[in-house]
Amino acid sequence: MSEEKSLNFLEEIIEEDLKNGNYGQIVTRFPPEPNGYLHIGHAKSICLNFGLTQKYGGYTNLRFDDTNPVTEETEYVESIKADVEWLGFRWKHELYASDYFDQLYAFAVELIRKGLAYVDDSSSEAIAAMKGAPTQPGTDSPFRNRSVEENLGLFERMKNGEFADGSRTLRAKIDMSSPNMHMRDPVMYRIKHAHHHRTGDKWAIYPMYDFAHGQSDSIEKITHSICTLEFVPHRPLYDWFIEQLGIYPSKQYEMARLNLSYTIMSKRKLLELVNEKIVDGWDDPRMPTISGLRRRGFTPESIRNFCYMIGVAKRDNLIEVEKLEFCIREHLNKIALRKMVVFDPLKIVIINDEDPVDIVTVEDNPEDPSSGSREIPFSRTLYIEREDFMEDPPKKYNRLSPKQAVRLKGAYIIQCEEVIKDDTGLPVEIRCRYVPGSLSGADHSGIKPKGTLHWVSVEHAIPVELRLYDRLFNTEDPSSEEGDYKTYINKDSLQKIPGAHAEPSLLQAKFEDRYQFIRKGYFCLDKDTSASRIVFNRTSTLRDTWAKEVKKTN
Repeated sequence: MSEEKSLNFLEEIIEEDLKNGNYGQIVTRFPPEPNGYLHIGHAKSICLNFGLTQKYGGYTNLRFDDTNPVTEETEYVESIKADVEWLGFRWKHELYASDYFDQLYAFAVELIRKGLAYVDDSSSEAIAAMKGAPTQPGTDSPFRNRSVEENLGLFERMKNGEFADGSRTLRAKIDMSSPNMHMRDPVMYRIKHAHHHRTGDKWAIYPMYDFAHGQSDSIEKITHSICTLEFVPHRPLYDWFIEQLGIYPSKQYEMARLNLSYTIMSKRKLLELVNEKIVDGWDDPRMPTISGLRRRGFTPESIRNFCYMIGVAKRDNLIEVEKLEFCIREHLNKIALRKMVVFDPLKIVIINDEDPVDIVTVEDNPEDPSSGSREIPFSRTLYIEREDFMEDPPKKYNRLSPKQAVRLKGAYIIQCEEVIKDDTGLPVEIRCRYVPGSLSGADHSGIKPKGTLHWVSVEHAIPVELRLYDRLFNTEDPSSEEGDYKTYINKDSLQKIPGAHAEPSLLQAKFEDRYQFIRKGYFCLDKDTSASRIVFNRTSTLRDTWAKEVKKTN
């Protein structure tokens, strides 16, 4: 009997809440800011928020935290929705913080009326100076004791667009000596004359995250508002606003964010890579974005499995990217269709007097008997990998040589008879005989070759372009390194092979299908494919090649 997986701390909290009858149903939300594309770190949050309500009954909202009009775009909204759906989740309500701008304004007015908020004419630099230091209390703003009537009038004029950007803010009146810096009269609203992607030019003031977040949760009756650990010191402010307004008591909980080795998760830095054309857009297959992983050939199942594997923690740590790579290899091994593609061709000529068969049958996926098999054309002239032939091989060499017979996948055993070289001494053609009676599936030759090679028929092969992707950074934690993180970019993160040769069945390749190019790795069709050019991206090698390299250097 398999051991049941223990509950994570959030599941324990929810089960206790349900046991005590605190909630009739669990309601969570995924609240991205639409200022960039989602990355693998967001996938963890998506899987957690949607997974909890799937497990315990309830629903999850998709809420866009669109309170900063300068950085937000509809393009990002649409990409986020596509990514969540692709991962396999559906939200109950599609909502926007901007849906609540009128309500949030009313909340702010209520706090002003209660003497708990005031308009401050101080500059942002002056406000920062007033806050003091963690070991030193702050100082009151000279505008802190304005009357309720004056604050109401100024705040309305701020809303009406009468003041310049940065000239005034609305601050909560809490405690300038609080040991928690976030409680020292935080800014609730700032003036920003900017066009909003949904509300247009209606608003000249926009709420700060700390004011919009908890109140939006409350309006939606979110029961468990899950954030990352950097929001722990924000929680008292989250609770303070809700308590002072007397609204639905949503609760905030914090978990460790996903930090992945050889990767950066900062949207600002990812945007720099895009804008400086270091990568080919947000969906470059080297990017940790969900769209980049999708283009590279990752499956939603593999990403979900990765998120469940790493679990939920209360302490930040660096997750090895090898775990993500393990999850994609494990899934692709089960579902990928096997194909033969020669990257660096060397010609093989069959010289038997009798003609070989012209069609051989090969299984599509030995891990999945239901996948069936396919027919591949065979001929007297073939390509194998150049690295699969050696004239004077070392011991334990299991590929083709003058003294070593090999089997061609799904076809015959062949033996080298003659090596044709060019003027430089480089082999350009290997003349071979196939062993009669050695056809796969009907072999009665009695020979047991040590190696099996993939191949393609020269006459029938189709040209393809291959893009071999590797890790974008060559250091484990680029964000923590000294200097500019871009100096740690792996210059060999993309290798293009324009002259590969593939079996003809790949003319019917589909974007949604995943392939294992036998002995080479897992691949998928790229969006750059056209009628005149077929492009495949390598999703992953067949095994962890980095572990081997690290071992070599140690």
